Order: sequence, then structure tokens, then C-alpha cells
Amino acid sequence: MRLYAVVATGGFRRYATYRVATAAGVFTNTVFGFIMAYTYIALWDQRPHLGGYDLPEALTYVWLGQALLMTCAMMGGGFEDELIERIRTGDIAIDLYRPADLQLFWLASDLGRAAFHLLGRGIVPVLLGGLAFDLAMPASPLSWLAFLLAVTLGVVVSFAVRYLVALSAFWLMDGAGVIQITWLAGLFFSGMLLPLTLFPGALGELARILPWSSLLQIPVDVLLGKHTGWGLVQAYAFQLSWAAALLGAGRLLQTIATRRVVVQGG
Repeated sequence: MRLYAVVATGGFRRYATYRVATAAGVFTNTVFGFIMAYTYIALWDQRPHLGGYDLPEALTYVWLGQALLMTCAMMGGGFEDELIERIRTGDIAIDLYRPADLQLFWLASDLGRAAFHLLGRGIVPVLLGGLAFDLAMPASPLSWLAFLLAVTLGVVVSFAVRYLVALSAFWLMDGAGVIQITWLAGLFFSGMLLPLTLFPGALGELARILPWSSLLQIPVDVLLGKHTGWGLVQAYAFQLSWAAALLGAGRLLQTIATRRVVVQGG
């Protein structure tokens, strides 16, 4: 476990070196936060309590979305491009023979990346949003701890999806198309554009049971107190179930790919 802790720390430090990019990201998230906030204000003026949120809750949803956009890599931007390149060039063979689990290695690195983006790119936009608008931020530390746990589980689900995408390069040799489809699905079905509670009928039901709802919709609802008691346990169980299923699928594909590399190497 010490190895993976070091890898996670390295992932954090790696992204912390890009100070200009971080500042640009904070600026971009803040600008889009204001654009979406005023759009939500216009929408909620016409339809108060839309989707089960009052206006302060809806604005909180907007700014937390900006904080979690890169944290949960809803539009990609994590390890997958590097892993796909290593598969394409054949360098993955070296990784598979190292005394470290490939999946855990990249998971640890991605957790470090997510921690940096939450602190480096997430806090400032939320603080600026709080200064400009009336947000529904809870005062209880327990609510924030529950939120952080939901975010952590969301990051793991996000990693598991992107790990499967990266492993597809063993058969496709170019994961660019799969990456684009995945981040479009993640952007839409995470609730980044609109809360999933606003999606009508069967589309709403589908959106809420897909893994991407773990990335934004569930963490925000946890912070806003939409999930309490047994409902909170069910929300965590939903995230854990998707994490376990997707990580298991990734483990299976990794095993198949490893055997393929061994056979070709032999």
C-alpha cells in the first residue's frame, strides 16, 4: 500500500507543477460558473423549485459542478491518453511485468490528480460563487464529510469507466473515438448541463441509474441533504456497486490483455 500512496502523492505533485494551467482552469470554471448561474436564475424565475431545488440549491449545484468537472474528469483529462499511448507503442508490456498492479497503480495516480483538482481548481470558483450568489451551503461538518466520501466514490467510478476506455486500445489501437463518446456521455448523464431530476420520463430514469450520475448528481444531492439516513446509505451503495462492477470488468479485460501480451511476447 505504501507504493500506491507514493504514486498518489506523485500524481498530486505532477498536476501541481502546472501553475499557469491551473490558474487558467480556475478562470475558465469561474466564467462558465457565472454563465450557468445566470442561466439557472432565469430558468428558476420561471419555474421555482424546478427539479426539487429552490434557487439557492440550484445555484449551489452550478458551482459544485464547476468544482467537480475536473475532479471527476467528466470530460476526460486524466490518465487515459497516456495509458492508450503506452498500449499503442507496446510500452505497456514493461508495465505488466513490473511488481505493481496495473489497475491499482493508475487508480492511485488518478486519485492524486483528483485531489489536486478539487483543491487547486475547485475551491476558488465555489468561494467566488458564494460571494456573488446566495448558495445553500451546509454548516455541519458531517455534511461536508459525507459529501467528500461521495466525491471520492465518484472519482473511483469515473476512473473505472476511463480505465475500460483505455484498455479498449488493446483491440482498437486508437481510443480517440471511444474517449470522445465517453466524455460526451459523462458530460450529459452526470448532470453537468442540467440536474438529472429535470430529465423527463424514461430518459430521467435511465440517466439516474447510469454510472455517470455518481460523478456529480449524487455528491451534490448528498451535500444538499437530499440523501439522509437510509437514503444516504443507498446512495453510497449505488456508487459502490458501480465502482465494484466497473473495476471488476477492468480487471477482467486487464487479465485478457495480459495473456495476449504474454502470448505475443512468447
